[in-house]
Amino acid sequence: MTNSTSTNVPVGAEGAPARAGRREWTALGVLMLPLLLVSMDVSVLYFAAPAIGADLRPSGTQQLWIFDIYGFVLAGLLMTTGSLGDRIGRRKLLLMGAAAFGAASVLAAYADSPGTLIAARAVLGIGGATLMPSTMALLRTMFTDPAQRAKAIGLWSGVMTGGIALGSVMSGVLVEHFWWGSVFLVNLPAMLVLLVLGPVLLPESRNPEPGRFDRLSVPLSMAAVLPVVYGLKEIPSQGWHPLYVVSVTVGLLFAALFVHRQRTTAAPLVPPALLRGRGFTPALVLTLVSAFGMMGSAIFTTQYLQSVLGRSPLEAALWSLLPSVLIGVAGPVTGQLVARGADRGHVVAAGFAIGAAGYALLAFTGTDSLWLVLAAAGVLASGVVMVMSQLTDLALGTAPVERAGTASSLLEAGTEFGGALGMAVLGSVGTAVYRHEMPASAPPGSRETLGGALATAARLPGRSGGALVTTAREAFTSGMHGVAVAGAVTLGLAAVGAALTLRRIDVTGVEETGDAGA
Repeated sequence: MTNSTSTNVPVGAEGAPARAGRREWTALGVLMLPLLLVSMDVSVLYFAAPAIGADLRPSGTQQLWIFDIYGFVLAGLLMTTGSLGDRIGRRKLLLMGAAAFGAASVLAAYADSPGTLIAARAVLGIGGATLMPSTMALLRTMFTDPAQRAKAIGLWSGVMTGGIALGSVMSGVLVEHFWWGSVFLVNLPAMLVLLVLGPVLLPESRNPEPGRFDRLSVPLSMAAVLPVVYGLKEIPSQGWHPLYVVSVTVGLLFAALFVHRQRTTAAPLVPPALLRGRGFTPALVLTLVSAFGMMGSAIFTTQYLQSVLGRSPLEAALWSLLPSVLIGVAGPVTGQLVARGADRGHVVAAGFAIGAAGYALLAFTGTDSLWLVLAAAGVLASGVVMVMSQLTDLALGTAPVERAGTASSLLEAGTEFGGALGMAVLGSVGTAVYRHEMPASAPPGSRETLGGALATAARLPGRSGGALVTTAREAFTSGMHGVAVAGAVTLGLAAVGAALTLRRIDVTGVEETGDAGA
């Protein structure tokens, strides 16, 4: 486990893969800390935003960049950092990223201007882009036994998903008792633990023959990812404005150039052979679909708790933690099922079917259905975690060990794209239904969004305001029903696709009835 390189050991080959011991499982616990914080950083500003606004007084544009720059930088650099980790060493990249993440957290906590905070958030994004694929790639090298790796990845998936929900709650608690900079300083203890224990517990691994680093592919990958993610994230709130459509189109054009570059250069950032491995591409596509379903529902259930049920932001965040109980169980239990011989394709198909059932429950909600919404969110999230944990294990198992960082970064990029696409497509469906359900006689501004309707209603006299609130909440719930139907159909089709494309594929990426060398 301490060698600088690793080899891919086929299942069933003479000399079974070594089983991980106490050291590897302890190292996994250390890896979970930065993973949890990186996932929390996606939502940690939700409750800190008002305090930041009062203190730093950012403009509207600056406030948007404070929120969005972290995710944009992270998404844009994933493919670059994954390939870089394969070349210089995943542990080395992880520790470099942890140091950058910790330093940027201090800078963000004590930022005295919007520009400084935006710059700090950008560096946090760079650190996050190194931490996420590095942790996943190190799992591939630490856990060579398929059953143990499946269990480790199940835990990884649960922590990753749960961290996003926990981030908003933690920010609310910290801002209530301390100042807004505390939401960043909470990162420091975990990063210090990683920097101290990482060199001792984590093995170093890299590609022994990485070849030349293709510098041109780096800006091409960022030009492909950033405009698409930006456009898709803006469409749900701003509509199909020409600017966002052009942004997505430009990104897709650069994506075509990036693909062409990878197919023609001698040392590609993303080797095409990796995508041709049986099982890897289906896992990548289905990961995108699962993220589509997860993020597409989250924007509606969060608004439902606050704007339909009238809960405060902190109350809504606390209620949203309840579905995390199912999330924490789903990943490990799924790993155990596969370890005991369950067909992976059937398990992934079942996960998609469970996710579709969660959407189906959402279709029966009314304007006062707290427990039904929470149950639907829990069922949906647990199905998605089942899917993601198995697809991650499959993709890493089919990828050569020397390309573990690249494979991990592709999965993370697929998750980012899927989430942005889910928010754009399902967000547009919900908005279209909402506008259709709102009467043409509704006051100006109230037919665009539920938030606009509630703001308009607050200015109306007497019963008029109450009637508008009731109508808008019913229209929003109808929009959520439309999203539920679209999501259930999408995940249902994905279940069929998983059953067909993942049938009889084991963790080495070959058919269970074939040889390891087939």
